[in-house]
Amino acid sequence: MSKSMKINTPRDLPPVDEVMRDEKLADALQRHGHAMVLRAVRNALDEARETLLMKSDAVTTSTLSYSVDDLIRKALDKLELWSTPLIQHVINATGAILHSNLGRAPLASVAAEAAYNAGRRYTTLEYNLEEGARGERTAAVEILLQRLASVESALVVNNNAAAVLLILATLARGREVVVSRGELVEIGGSFRIPEIMEESGAMLREIGTTNKTHPDDYLRAIGDETAAILKVNRSNFRIEGFTEDVALDKLATIAHQHGLPLIYDLGSGCLSRELHGLIREEPLVLDAMATGADVICFSGDKLLGGPQSGIIVGRRRYIEAMRRHPLLRAFRCDKMTLAALEATLLLYLNPSRAHKEIPLLAMALADKDVLEKRVSSFVNALNEADVPASMYSESSIVGCGSAPGCKLATPVVAIDPSCAPRRSTPDELLRQLREEKPFVIARAGNGRVMLDLRTVFPEEEDTLLQRLLHILA
Repeated sequence: MSKSMKINTPRDLPPVDEVMRDEKLADALQRHGHAMVLRAVRNALDEARETLLMKSDAVTTSTLSYSVDDLIRKALDKLELWSTPLIQHVINATGAILHSNLGRAPLASVAAEAAYNAGRRYTTLEYNLEEGARGERTAAVEILLQRLASVESALVVNNNAAAVLLILATLARGREVVVSRGELVEIGGSFRIPEIMEESGAMLREIGTTNKTHPDDYLRAIGDETAAILKVNRSNFRIEGFTEDVALDKLATIAHQHGLPLIYDLGSGCLSRELHGLIREEPLVLDAMATGADVICFSGDKLLGGPQSGIIVGRRRYIEAMRRHPLLRAFRCDKMTLAALEATLLLYLNPSRAHKEIPLLAMALADKDVLEKRVSSFVNALNEADVPASMYSESSIVGCGSAPGCKLATPVVAIDPSCAPRRSTPDELLRQLREEKPFVIARAGNGRVMLDLRTVFPEEEDTLLQRLLHILA
């Protein structure tokens, strides 16, 4: 069949092997392999056959005809689509530092490099060089957490939900755990404290009311079947007004007077005093431990600014019991996660370096004057291209359910796309920014598109500017 011959009916479609022999597929066969190219060709033929079968009398035959070259182009397009990773780099101009849908905390460069090196080579993950024998998988991270949080012992699992489940399964399976009704939270997805507790085999003993819980509520609930007291940090919402709860130190006293461990699900987990000073509602891990909690768990990819993980710190006897639990193997982290976490924690040994190199800290603690200079320069560049933009006062957020009441005053770039050389609407501009590389995620408000440079890396600014000029100028 001639490559330019028109295919007007399903009967005219060439055999699969004839298309596969076309020289235009030679490079694709080399790159993708025979099976993948064959699948793409069959897919292109099937789509063409279906289209030709469904053509209506109202549409002329010529508008629905194909050629072999058309089929090959369709197959090549499919191969390109199938071989493109779905996880892509995006520029986050939303102002949400920890964006759940954009991967939470970006890693420090040294942490990303550590993960890369661990992934492509053999490592000392579970090998003790000094003894020439098997080592402990999380030993390096444990040593660092002992230094940074003054804890007896530490353990790392793959996320904080797993941490809570492991703690309860180890310390309270078949027995009661006392929790304030106001702390029976849902973090997101299927993570609800009552359901996690049920999966662990522990029995929920809820006390108090949604807005008020008193020390006597705990005292009345403790009995022979009580295994622990659980406190949950309400990190993704606030209760205001007629409220009362029991301070951590008083709760620790009650627990210890009855020989019970106090478990504290801290959620976000903050190690930086400077960050804590900015968002007071998020407790410091160090302070929580010093106040009397026996076991604390928190996320590695929230206020810590590391990779996804669930970090458990506390009394050695409780941590050692968790190490022996069968669930630990199901929840353990891989070598790349542990390498990235170790590199992140190493930065915390030098707080000034951590504040510069851990993106979460650098963004949250960014100087307002520096942000204003960046925004002003960006606005001027847009205005020079006749794109109407100005500096607005807005707020950034920490995000990911951390510090819900904390708003970070931030200058933003506000663009009015309706007056640009290539006119658009805010929704249309947001769509265009998402459609092509480099992908940009922003937000709209008051008839304008808002770009919060707090969450845009400085090295991304020129790329973002050129992207906007390409669309609007």
